[in-house]
Amino acid sequence: MSSQHQPARGRLNGTGPIAVVDIGSNSVRLVIYERKARTPTMLFNEKMLAGLGRGVAATGQLADGSVKAALGELVRFRALIRHTGCKDIYIVATAATRDAQNGPGFVRDVEAILGAPVRILDGNEEAYFSALGVTAGFWQPRGLVGDMGGGSLELVEVDDKGPGHGMTFPLGGLRLAEMAEGNIEKASEIAEESLKDFHWPDLPPGERTFYAVGGTWRSLGRLHLMQKNYPLHVMHNYQINADEAIEFCRKIAVPDLEGVDLAEVVSKQRRPLVPIGAVVLERVLTAMKAERLVFSATGVREGLLHSKLSPEMQAQDPVIEAARELCVLRARSPQFAEELIAWSDALFQMLSIEETANETRLRHAACLLSDIGWRAHPDYRGEQSLNIISNASFVGLDHASRAYLSAAVFYRHEGLREGALSTVIRELFTDRLRIRAKVLGATLRVASLLSASMGGMLPKVGINKEGEELVLDLGTELADLDGERLRKRVGQLSKVIDAPVSVRVSA
Repeated sequence: MSSQHQPARGRLNGTGPIAVVDIGSNSVRLVIYERKARTPTMLFNEKMLAGLGRGVAATGQLADGSVKAALGELVRFRALIRHTGCKDIYIVATAATRDAQNGPGFVRDVEAILGAPVRILDGNEEAYFSALGVTAGFWQPRGLVGDMGGGSLELVEVDDKGPGHGMTFPLGGLRLAEMAEGNIEKASEIAEESLKDFHWPDLPPGERTFYAVGGTWRSLGRLHLMQKNYPLHVMHNYQINADEAIEFCRKIAVPDLEGVDLAEVVSKQRRPLVPIGAVVLERVLTAMKAERLVFSATGVREGLLHSKLSPEMQAQDPVIEAARELCVLRARSPQFAEELIAWSDALFQMLSIEETANETRLRHAACLLSDIGWRAHPDYRGEQSLNIISNASFVGLDHASRAYLSAAVFYRHEGLREGALSTVIRELFTDRLRIRAKVLGATLRVASLLSASMGGMLPKVGINKEGEELVLDLGTELADLDGERLRKRVGQLSKVIDAPVSVRVSA
């Protein structure tokens, strides 16, 4: 494979691309990631619903038609893997393959096609990697992770130490539908009976979060999102109050979603499985006394990749790392962005602005993202930056945090007029983050004029406090930077923080 076909970043660090082939009970998927990273970026993602798990509960065999379809798709995957020059190939197979009598023969065919070993995950491993995927995709998650595939359901507790002990249940969508013979009420009874032996974790109030993993549950979440006319169509970290989620599950637990409003947003292949997923989800949320339901776009594949990272990389903040990568790719001066973090640290400390640990990390991420839209026409830099940030495949932040990052960078380019900000973003805000976004936006506007958004200048600007007044001291070396436009922006900062701020040229 010639280097010209390989992504620039992969050539720079010599680690990518990386292919993961996930052979599930319902879908067969190829995901090609750019490289090993704390927040791996997808270069390519394709699946086909082979339905390997269909009939396994009754016959003990992978159906010939499903096997043929899956192997045919894997031939296509092989061509794509070769074309993109993947250096590593990881193949995992789950419930249907491990449970079927003809699973070993299928695995041999897969290995012959792809030229790499297949790792058949047992139930505990599947639970572990699902939970590790949530660890990779969220910032310090705490609660219970559930991964519902076509053949099985895995449940495992997760906290700041990582995944705990997990259990697997024969409650995958395809398997449960077959065991219940399509009867929704019977499926609910089977789920309740199967789950009665699970030792539900005794989670304290505030940490009773259920992280839902798997395509069936994401389809369910998308249906809820669309029915609510939710302003942001990003499934990862979409949250629902548990009581509302339980009621929603009961409403959509009807065959093929017949008569359910906006059922067409769910693909025809998924539609028969979503009601099955709903009865299982309702049982889980009720049994664990959940407070909230959170949907995860990360699972086994991301958990597997996360396990390949060094402990130092695993400990990195995913938002900061993703923002830093965008900064390197798009900003005028990554050095300026890093200096902006330190400069805003000093300014916020001098102003005695209280921040939670989460708010500090978000401010740092906003500094890294502050100049990613500079190549756009000046009239559209704010809008383009907002769209990139609000819809980016970031992990490790909730939707209110997306709104904060988007708005802070929007204000940096467009000024502090709230009316110009997207209605979508305003609907996602908390009042606290809205105020902080304006303060940071005003800070970024001052910093950009002081430095032309280039590195090497901000560290020379003094930040002092004299009584109640914040003083930006240019000294004599930077005296020529003083001017009407700078003082106007300093005045905007003063207004938004409701405290005097001035510029000084001292001897």
